[in-house]
Amino acid sequence: MYRTFFSFGSKLVMSAILLIGLIGCASTTDRKEAAVSTAPATERYFIFDTIVSLRVYDERMTSQHFDEVRGLLEQIDQRMNRLLAGSEIDQVNQEAGASAVSVSEETFKVVQTAVDYAAASGGHFDPTIGPIVDLWGIDSEHADVPEDRKLTAAMQKIDYKNVTLDPSSHAIMLKKKGMSLDLGAIAKGYAADVIADYLQQQDFKSAIIDLGGNVLAMGAKPNGSPWNIGIQDPGEQRGQHLGTLEVVNKTIVTSGVYERFFESEGNVYHHILSPFTGYPVDNDLLSVTIVTETSMDADAMSTSVFSLGLAEGRRFIESRDDAEAIFVTKDHQIYLTSGLTETFNRTNDDYQLAE
Repeated sequence: MYRTFFSFGSKLVMSAILLIGLIGCASTTDRKEAAVSTAPATERYFIFDTIVSLRVYDERMTSQHFDEVRGLLEQIDQRMNRLLAGSEIDQVNQEAGASAVSVSEETFKVVQTAVDYAAASGGHFDPTIGPIVDLWGIDSEHADVPEDRKLTAAMQKIDYKNVTLDPSSHAIMLKKKGMSLDLGAIAKGYAADVIADYLQQQDFKSAIIDLGGNVLAMGAKPNGSPWNIGIQDPGEQRGQHLGTLEVVNKTIVTSGVYERFFESEGNVYHHILSPFTGYPVDNDLLSVTIVTETSMDADAMSTSVFSLGLAEGRRFIESRDDAEAIFVTKDHQIYLTSGLTETFNRTNDDYQLAE
């Protein structure tokens, strides 16, 4: 299943929409080498076909720093945007069924991670989903239900096991002609991690990085208390929450059915596509929020777990020691994995915490 990313007009990370609780922050704290501030230095970019928002709580943050962040984002887009002619992923796709293409270390890393998550999820996450993403055209002017014959043909080109990776040369090959890598369900998370790494290298301690809904809460608030992140109500407009989550130095990524979709003949089709059916995933979930330390992992896991459904998805997360999750079902029940019971606060009476 898939969430459009670079393509698209999408976020398809469907994200945790954030409510950053900064009320009651302490006054500026002087540090030996840092001037942390309660008033953030802010910048917004339009890249990856979405709005990227960066808030850094440090008086030393300058326009040069923001420009350098823009450069990092543009480099990732230029390498991993499959719809950008000449990008590394475009070159790999163009050579599908013919030859391997050597790419940069970072592109290889993201593709390798995507393939690893495909294997770990039993194929519920699959970076070779590109052919059916193109057919559906969700979040474009041409969104439509594909003809069965076209969908059947496209499905033959989807299989992460047909991606060959050579770590020694950073070469990638797609074994079948017509295959298409699409990193929309993982590359935005990688970009958030890159920004966080850059800010940490500059000795900044407290920041909020929001890539179209991929939220990375770096450090804590300037006064040392946790950030309060609002979790989107999947039945309402963006910015309406069903609860809040207290986090320190965590990333929060949500996949859901509610934001990118179209209607046809009375049916609603969302953007999270199944590699097994070619159609939008249809299970008991409205949304899944992943909480972990690495945004790239959260991005891939949110898609994987949504497709797995409540029961299998919970087992997948509980089997790991690096992630937690919030599951919201169609009957308005909220299921929390064990590590979130003390930090999640339900704020919407339309939803109930499941036992």
